Amino acid sequence: MALHPQVAAALKMAEELNLPELNTQTPEAARASAKERTAAAPTEHDDVYSVRDTVFPGPAGDLPIRIYTPSEGDNHSLIVWFHGGGWVIGDLDNEDPACRVISNSTNSVIVSIDYRLSPDVRFPEPVEDCYAGLLWAHDNASELGVDASRIGVAGTSAGGNLSAAVSLMARDRGGPKISHQVLFCPVIDHDFGTASYSANADGYMLSRDSMIWFWEHYLGPDGDGSHPYASPIRAESLAGLPAATIITAEYDPLVDEAEAYAEALKAAGNDVTYNCYEGMIHGFNGRVGIFDRSRDALAEATTRLNASLSA
Repeated sequence: MALHPQVAAALKMAEELNLPELNTQTPEAARASAKERTAAAPTEHDDVYSVRDTVFPGPAGDLPIRIYTPSEGDNHSLIVWFHGGGWVIGDLDNEDPACRVISNSTNSVIVSIDYRLSPDVRFPEPVEDCYAGLLWAHDNASELGVDASRIGVAGTSAGGNLSAAVSLMARDRGGPKISHQVLFCPVIDHDFGTASYSANADGYMLSRDSMIWFWEHYLGPDGDGSHPYASPIRAESLAGLPAATIITAEYDPLVDEAEAYAEALKAAGNDVTYNCYEGMIHGFNGRVGIFDRSRDALAEATTRLNASLSA
């Protein structure tokens, strides 16, 4: 299918801005420009009963978190959210619009984790931050007003990677039990040789060269990209994992690896829904108010989350 007209317009606008490619910048410069783009984007921010920023004790010191509470009461489900940005850029504002929609539509408290970024720290430290955030949210369920037996994880791109990795870690380390994982346009494998990496290498916001740049910063010169907490599809076993909703975009370098992960999870006996949105680009789900299909993707995730978290 051709690019959706809203996507084509966004790509044209981005081209006219003549912004430098991520892989030509320092991490610090890339973070600053990404923050400016997030602040300037005409996204919609739905009202939520309560949104507050605080910190939790991470493995190496306090880490920022944002807590979304959809209503009064103490019987909410819990979703732990990990933002995207290739493990190098991004912050709590990245997916604030999506968190607001999902919190309201699932009646869940969302705890969004601002994990440490690479190359300031390398794999596995960011994913350990995320797992620590899951543990903290579970252990503080009563203060958060959530039922600790109903937990989901979610995230986009690198956040989808971290959600998949944390799901593996929770299984491997004996908990907490996760009922559902939502992986939006996830990074799944340290492999740049798929057909979608070639077909969508450039011109659709996220490029192949930028993904190589992200991975190099995340792993460092001595990192192991084959480790299952870096490349979840390489886990020795994918059995016994949470139900999964995997949502991808047609014009995304990562679409093939995400589809392969969905197939591998199904083959291992897990409950999986996979949907590739035609005409869309990487990270479209977070562009609430820019792409109409963003709310469609979030509604699909909501339906699946509600089925798992109400059980």
